[in-house]
Amino acid sequence: MVLKVFFPSCCFSAESGILIGRWISEQNSAVILAVVHFPFIPLQVKQYLSEIQRVTKVSVSVLGSWSNSKQEKEESLSEFLEDLGTIFSHEPWIQISKEGENKFWSCSTLQKHSNNPKEEEIILVYYDQRKVMLSHLHPPLDTTASAEQKAEDASKLSAIFDTVAKSRVLFMTDRYDDGPIKLTHWQSDGVEASIIMELMKQASVPACLLLTFLLWLLLHCKKLVLKFWPLSFLWSKLSTCEQLGHRLQHLQVISSNKKAQNQTQLMRKANIFVSLLIDVALGILLMSWLYRKNRIGHLADTLIPVADHVAEELQDLLQWLMGAPAGLKMNRALDQVLGRFFLYHIHLWISYIHLMSPFIEMILWYVGLSACLGLTVALCILSDIIALLTFHIYCFYVYGARLYCLKIYGLSSLWRLFRGKKWNVLRQRVDSCSYDLDQLFIGTLLFTILLFLLPTTALYYLVFTLLRLLVVIVQGLIHLLVDLIDSLPLYSIFLRLCRSYRLAAGVKFRVLEQQDGKPLRLLMQINPLSYGSVVQTYRLPTYSCYPKDSWASLCKKLFLGELIYPWKHKGEKQD
Repeated sequence: MVLKVFFPSCCFSAESGILIGRWISEQNSAVILAVVHFPFIPLQVKQYLSEIQRVTKVSVSVLGSWSNSKQEKEESLSEFLEDLGTIFSHEPWIQISKEGENKFWSCSTLQKHSNNPKEEEIILVYYDQRKVMLSHLHPPLDTTASAEQKAEDASKLSAIFDTVAKSRVLFMTDRYDDGPIKLTHWQSDGVEASIIMELMKQASVPACLLLTFLLWLLLHCKKLVLKFWPLSFLWSKLSTCEQLGHRLQHLQVISSNKKAQNQTQLMRKANIFVSLLIDVALGILLMSWLYRKNRIGHLADTLIPVADHVAEELQDLLQWLMGAPAGLKMNRALDQVLGRFFLYHIHLWISYIHLMSPFIEMILWYVGLSACLGLTVALCILSDIIALLTFHIYCFYVYGARLYCLKIYGLSSLWRLFRGKKWNVLRQRVDSCSYDLDQLFIGTLLFTILLFLLPTTALYYLVFTLLRLLVVIVQGLIHLLVDLIDSLPLYSIFLRLCRSYRLAAGVKFRVLEQQDGKPLRLLMQINPLSYGSVVQTYRLPTYSCYPKDSWASLCKKLFLGELIYPWKHKGEKQD
């Protein structure tokens, strides 16, 4: 069986001593964690390793000896290092030493307690201890036939990564400590730390306490306010309120005093924090742009003419429908009734807009301040403003859809009457039924009336449905942008861009030296996750729910005149 020895590249210049690490018997592998160099007392080394095992829950032991021939050339040293195997009694006893002027190290094993000692094929793998300790190995996302083999390889690698990651306590000692044991590892020259990060850690405790108190106050006020029916109804319908509730949940996650149990929870907190930070920063930039050079006033002055222009275009459209649109023959009486009905609604809407015109600049000025809560909140407010400004178009669509749906279902019911059938409401099926002559006569009369009135109603329904879909597409694009900002794992993407080894998808091995009769020497390098896998793995959940209907179901609803709500949220019931 092949013996694999994983050796940290940071120990190349270590003084002669003994190798400590973990022996993985299932893989016949040895993961070297540090070098204990002379002088040392074996009993103190055993006590130190037992303490490390108790803290880290990793079976750390002495695996072999290390000989740096540049510093010690006496043969007595190598003999002494071999004799250490009888003190620590590990099988096999690994010996790593310098090989002449070669820049790489030779590796051999001793098995003194074996009756039939035989040479094992050895593979010496060098790895970057710092990168392996800080990285997180992700399971494969493939669902192909080779997924089981990849999962097995990932489990073998995870044992190595977990060994290095769990031995963090071992790396907290450096050469400047006054202890009796001197170690060489990736932090031997000094523990890596940052003054800014330490100050932020100290400041995060009171900041989280203050944030927790403010959130408790906000949530308590929210419960009291939402007890009133109109306010609770508005909170469930306005996308701005939904986004604020979503951000409140994010703040609760960030300010929670519970420590992250695993890497996934830690990355989720970091992604939420960075998403909130960038969202608020973009919102403040938008707010500063709006309040410069009186852009709020210019926007308010532009809003009224645009609303008047839209209303005039709708009036022209209705006048065209009340005539002979595209040369179609319409029912003149119904056409005039519907046209005047919709024109009256447009007149009411224009009057409402002009009534609100003196207050629009002040409303926009106060609404612009909400951008400090984040760009997503400002975009949701924009979506709600569009919904309010196009409320008359929504009313037209509802009126036309209900009238068209009534005629479609009336025609389908009367068509079943001609075939001697009826719809059984209790059993939800079509049953046979016998009708008398009077019922057939009345049914024929109603069917003829509805059939000849259908083209006029269908034309109005088609026009207002297209207008409604245009508004829905604009709001849908805004919601897509909000969902993108809410769900994009920005911290993970920045981490993949700056420190790609932190998000490991696997490893690759580069051959350093391969000679007959000598151990194969490899260099282990970390393969980072692809950007698509990073987004797929760490994508944050959003509050909005996309329509589950297929295109066929959506077209069926449009044909039957059923109301469509493509941006309904979770937990809400559709009509």
